[in-house]
Amino acid sequence: MFEFELEAVDKGSGARAGKFHTPHGVIHTPVFAPVGTLATVKALRPSDLHALGSELILSNTYHLYLRPGDELIRDQGGLHSFMGWDGPILTDSGGFQVFSLSNKRQLDEDGVTFSSHLDGSVHRFTPERCIQIQENLGADIIMVLDECPPPDDYDYVSESLIRTHGWAEKCYLSKTRSDQALFGIVQGGIFSDLREESAKFLTGFDFPGFAIGGLSVGESKKEMYQTLDLLEPLLPADKPRYLMGVGAADDLVNGILRGIDIFDCVLPTRLARHGAAMVAGGRLNMNNSQYAQDSGPIASDCTCYACSHFSRAYIRHLVKANEILGHILLSMHNVHFLTQLVRELRSAIFSGEVSQFSETFLQHYAQPEPDSVST
Repeated sequence: MFEFELEAVDKGSGARAGKFHTPHGVIHTPVFAPVGTLATVKALRPSDLHALGSELILSNTYHLYLRPGDELIRDQGGLHSFMGWDGPILTDSGGFQVFSLSNKRQLDEDGVTFSSHLDGSVHRFTPERCIQIQENLGADIIMVLDECPPPDDYDYVSESLIRTHGWAEKCYLSKTRSDQALFGIVQGGIFSDLREESAKFLTGFDFPGFAIGGLSVGESKKEMYQTLDLLEPLLPADKPRYLMGVGAADDLVNGILRGIDIFDCVLPTRLARHGAAMVAGGRLNMNNSQYAQDSGPIASDCTCYACSHFSRAYIRHLVKANEILGHILLSMHNVHFLTQLVRELRSAIFSGEVSQFSETFLQHYAQPEPDSVST
């Protein structure tokens, strides 16, 4: 049911193209997954996502457990039926949110007790409960419960790894549904020996795929890429690799060159809500006054709905007026931009030109455009 076909591997890098078969369709890798935290990708309908070429979306176990509740979603037919999305879905374990959103939490070898960021109520995630929640949600790909520790505190990361590995084993043993693929999550911060230890431990189980967690959480890009370089030969070549929570364009390019197959991030829709457009040169701040009379599209080479129908001047007007349509159009554009970028990289892998394509893209990629005086 969950077969990963490796179709092409670039000779000059770790880049690879494949197909991951799931109960709700084939995922062509590498792939970028927009994030629908609360069973919706903000400002976009499922039909919009299909039109944009999205093949996989992510929803969040922690948030959906708190509201509306995993049992309610189960009784509504599962996430696919509940949110009207007929393609593959991935749910994370909720572990990252427990540690990033809850001010009060207590960890032990059996799980974590935490307070809700919504109302302060006390809850507990164990590995077994985490799997039960995700089985109620019914996503195609689910995650083991893990801790995402500070990346540069060796003693704490080492201690956390023992706990995380114990949780992963319990998740593996407690899973009951055959129509869900449970991924192990490699942790270990920025420390090569701990990352090697984690990869060795997890690959001892027959997980159908492996995620890499604990990156893009404060470490430098150099440290992130070094970690990916280290892990590329340590993870099975015949199973998909998922880099969690990473979605900047340059990180997608560098991740693909290092053998990553799946990415997800809230970045494209979050930037859209702040008036920013993702483009090949970096980002455009559509609040800036220089676009007030600009009749051109966001990007001249973009074929998304926003760029095909509207000018920068119009989109800037919507952003400045805080009109919902501005958020929608920028979300469409940003998701299209990342989806198309990954699609072009996939094509370049087949043609043997991925290194050249990546070099050209990264040469022109810049830091976000600074704010200018707005009127």
